[in-house]
Amino acid sequence: MTHPLLDPAPMDAARFAAIEDRVARLLDTAQDVVITQGEALLPLEGAIRGAAGPDTVALNVITGPYGQTFGNWLRDCGATVHDLAVPFHTAVTAEQVREAFAEHPEIDFVSLVHAEAATGNTNPVAEIGEVVRERGALFSVDAVASVGAEPVLPDAWGVDLCVIGAQKALGGPAGVSAVSVSERAWARMAANPRAPRRSYLSLLDWKERWIDGGRRALLHAPAQLEMLALEACLERVGAAGLPAVMARHASAAAATRAGATALGGGLEPYVREARDAAPVATTLRTPPGVDASELVARALAAGPALPLAAGGGALAGEMIRVNHYGRDATPETVLACLSALGDALAGTGRTTDPEGARRAAAGAWR
Repeated sequence: MTHPLLDPAPMDAARFAAIEDRVARLLDTAQDVVITQGEALLPLEGAIRGAAGPDTVALNVITGPYGQTFGNWLRDCGATVHDLAVPFHTAVTAEQVREAFAEHPEIDFVSLVHAEAATGNTNPVAEIGEVVRERGALFSVDAVASVGAEPVLPDAWGVDLCVIGAQKALGGPAGVSAVSVSERAWARMAANPRAPRRSYLSLLDWKERWIDGGRRALLHAPAQLEMLALEACLERVGAAGLPAVMARHASAAAATRAGATALGGGLEPYVREARDAAPVATTLRTPPGVDASELVARALAAGPALPLAAGGGALAGEMIRVNHYGRDATPETVLACLSALGDALAGTGRTTDPEGARRAAAGAWR
């Protein structure tokens, strides 16, 4: 017995290429776009291993756990890596990047995470891109969390490798991702003897066998369900209008931040300055003596599933994440999260103001 989801019609090269074109329009880029058949860690690692080698001198910006991972990959490639780490409650600045170049003028590769959903900060890619262009370095950006929640413009910002995923602000599938690649990045990969070849990590395989061949023959059978889900996701975003989707995320972030501040009980925004806060997720610091993991467990036990999580690793005891992205970037979800957190805090003996939180959140929704 057939099923429309389990027995989809085969996806041909033309439709695959058309979905890539839609991703390119989403990013407003004339660069080559490659859709990769896996979660975004696949093209993120493929981009670094393709472009970096023993001759590479990299500046790796760390504003959260993903920046740490990218530094590990760069070192594994044999690159000389200079880490620029800033406190997770803030964002890196273009001036800090400029100072890193002044200290290490040999830097020729810069790795940056646009928005760190895990820590709730977002970095000024456009301003940093100006500095990177001045120095002629290759610029690699992880825009997995930011795309759909805030502008992502590889061409305008001078980004040579821009990786996106659909599972957060775009509200799409997690099992497929994409990367835009500049001509400079392709040239760097082609000149790198350690760039993966005949490998699932190889972007050069897609360049030589797919793009250079006119996108007529796919390298392997596509993940049809994920591709169809990505196509539907892009159609939905197109119908709503990307500016409206981004505005909804900005409103969710502003409402969550304002509501949490008004809620009281010792809860406060983890990212100190609103300008540094990512629109895809808001992180909150718990009051002294209140374990974030326990507070989240209490909040989730009281009602329906909500997009709440404790911070990862060392942050599990002090950070709460409100993941207001995709379908959860709504006033109803924000208010439900604030209410659940308020009840959980009250259960620890803290005094909260749930009505004040509701009014503040509603007033901040733009």
